[in-house]
Amino acid sequence: MISTSDFRKGSTKILWNNEPWLVLDYQLVKPGKGGTYLRTKMKNMLTGRILEETFRSAEKFPEPDLEYTQMQYLYKDEHYQFMDQESYEQVGFNEDQMETVKKYLKEGIVYSILKFKGDPILVEPPTFMVLEIVETVPGVKGDTAQGGSKPAKLESGLVVQVPLFLNEGHKIKVDTREDKYIEKVD
Repeated sequence: MISTSDFRKGSTKILWNNEPWLVLDYQLVKPGKGGTYLRTKMKNMLTGRILEETFRSAEKFPEPDLEYTQMQYLYKDEHYQFMDQESYEQVGFNEDQMETVKKYLKEGIVYSILKFKGDPILVEPPTFMVLEIVETVPGVKGDTAQGGSKPAKLESGLVVQVPLFLNEGHKIKVDTREDKYIEKVD
């Protein structure tokens, strides 16, 4: 059981109304009269719906039946196809399930798949990915790593700000949590 005192922003997952919810934010409220309560902002992990809800401070929730597996992205037909790395079973995800990870899809890369009661519900990219720059304005002689930055479109369609010295064809490491350039990769 997970108590409201165990809530952590962005990482606590609870089972509420028979669905898995992620606690995005919470605020402890101590009114002059009455008991302490928590005002929470939660995201439904099945539908993506965000909800604000109030709970008593000592309320307890069961842990959702969640499990992570590693799956390799294969291709896209009417669904996005992934293959389990242990059982070699293939799973298809629809467009809505892929909305948050679409900008990091690359064939052959292994992704973390979150399952609820055995059914896959969420795809998470690796924390860092190496992607190739496919479109950017050319660098000018004299540009340095300490200079400004420019937008660069990557092979997955994502656009990030990169240093001026990088050009098309260069590979870069990107932090998928913040959509940020980290470093050039040889």
